Amino acid sequence: MKSSVVTSLMGLAATVYGYANPMSCSGVCGNAHDPSLIRRDSDGRYYRFSTGGKIAIHSAPRITGPWTYLRAAIPAGSKINLAGKDDLWAPDVSKFGDTYYLFYSVSTFGSQNSAIGVATSTNLDTWTDHGATGVSSKAGSAYNAIDPAVYYDGSNLVMSFGSFWGDIYSVKMNNPPLTVASGASSTRIAYKPSGTHAQEGAFIAKNGNYHYLFFSVGQCCGFDTSKPAAGQEYKIQVCRSTSATGGFVDKAGVSCTNGGGTTVLESHDWVYGPGGQGVFYDPSLGPVLYYHYVDTRIGYQDAQKQFGINKIDFSSGWPVV
Repeated sequence: MKSSVVTSLMGLAATVYGYANPMSCSGVCGNAHDPSLIRRDSDGRYYRFSTGGKIAIHSAPRITGPWTYLRAAIPAGSKINLAGKDDLWAPDVSKFGDTYYLFYSVSTFGSQNSAIGVATSTNLDTWTDHGATGVSSKAGSAYNAIDPAVYYDGSNLVMSFGSFWGDIYSVKMNNPPLTVASGASSTRIAYKPSGTHAQEGAFIAKNGNYHYLFFSVGQCCGFDTSKPAAGQEYKIQVCRSTSATGGFVDKAGVSCTNGGGTTVLESHDWVYGPGGQGVFYDPSLGPVLYYHYVDTRIGYQDAQKQFGINKIDFSSGWPVV
């Protein structure tokens, strides 16, 4: 939400001629790289899952906190026997039927030797790892098999994934979504053809007649040792389509497979490099954009990434925070 005056709305402190700052957050708001947010149906408690520590679980009674660390989601590490199986990245948690599904990445920084795994739970607290989903990559692959997010488009379960190289792809999943559907092939849905192809973290959300593809662009990490040129740090962009499996374009009509992307949120004030985003439909606030970011008042280390939430307005047909 842009504003020409300093105001406050639903806990969001807006800035002069800029993006709204994140909602207040209490408790453990750091250690929030690549967050996934979900609310438990049985008691309305919020859960946050994030990269590292074999997928760190935090929980809170309210979306703003106080957030408390609970445990590692997959304490024994992944069944997938690749480097990174004891770290685990970019969780995505969704509920299909009576079961919660936790999708995660096994990889190491800068490598295409990657795979996407899945674990299940009935309560969000304890998880059973099932290992590989069938989405993997190696040196020379068209994509990097990280950053999964599974989405139900009304007919099919679709996983979006990918990073750099050929950027972002999608593939149809079985129902329940433990593995890729038989005979399904991966389709590219977003690509930055220039530079380092720095695009990842896809997340699809439905609003009205459109499926919105949110993604992160730019340098994500290592800001404390290698800060990029201004504007080259992480930011959040979006394209939309009437299909969840392709045809995404930005607000100017540029195809998302040809560099398209309308910026939703970028660095401003003390917020630096927001990304790793998702959209959550909160029963009280409505749609919110959640993400990680560097709070320049705290520090630039990856372990200091903070959990950010903003209300998001789709009334114009394009998401605005």
